Amino acid sequence: MAQRLVSVWQPFFLGSKSPDSAVEAARELEGLGYSRIWFSAGFGDNVPVRFREILDGTKSIGVAPGIVSIWHATPAETAAFAQDAERAHPGRFLLGLGASHAVLVEGDGTDYRRPYSKMVAYLDGLDQAGVPRERRVLAALGPRMLELSRDRSAGAHPYFVTVEHTAEARAALGPDRLLAPEVAVVLDPDAESARATARQYTTGYLSLPNYTNNLRRFGWTDEDFADGGSDRLVDAIIPWGTAEQVAAALEKHYQAGADEVAIQVLNGGDRESFPAEAFRALATTLI
Repeated sequence: MAQRLVSVWQPFFLGSKSPDSAVEAARELEGLGYSRIWFSAGFGDNVPVRFREILDGTKSIGVAPGIVSIWHATPAETAAFAQDAERAHPGRFLLGLGASHAVLVEGDGTDYRRPYSKMVAYLDGLDQAGVPRERRVLAALGPRMLELSRDRSAGAHPYFVTVEHTAEARAALGPDRLLAPEVAVVLDPDAESARATARQYTTGYLSLPNYTNNLRRFGWTDEDFADGGSDRLVDAIIPWGTAEQVAAALEKHYQAGADEVAIQVLNGGDRESFPAEAFRALATTLI
């Protein structure tokens, strides 16, 4: 495996209306020793400048989109941005790609068919544009996409997964590919309030078949998916508790084969506020 990394996955970095606030938060994370910042963003007609603002305003921390939808940006558009970022900040921009979800894509009027074949063609386009596989990862869940991650990219960035999935992903990727799962957490030692915060997050994702079908492969059922998730499922996907308890749960992903864990601190869906205290506490225990 590669060197163990601790990263951040936070909607704040795109949701914040203040570029200065986003850069200030990124600088603090850099100082605390976090390796990379992930946040969602689409390319194409709306290329996010926030990636460049953070890269320009920091010295070493990496940034990565988690993820660029292959339905909403052409390979040429994506390649142009990735190559520009690489020229300006060598080695600091990692391109995250994903096939998204039918309900999201078709809502925009796109015909969501054969996502695996679409991803293969997209990677062909990036090859032709000169984006090396070492600078891209795939948001892979199932076996075929994990194998594609192994063969055509630097590795995989699974989202909304359990420790058991991390172990399966490592087996599929082999020892030499990056495995960087996103793991959402709640820093709250009270079971009732922590799970309530977690369910504000899980409810939306449990409505998406890509995620529920993946969970079914590990024995979870419709009963677990109801009402924002059973206690057992919420606890398996969303570590909660003190910083020390959360860190111990995250350690299980490393033990299962993760090289990098991208931590998303849940704060009730607030995209305007950065949960700095939580990341400071986690840095103390993890870094």
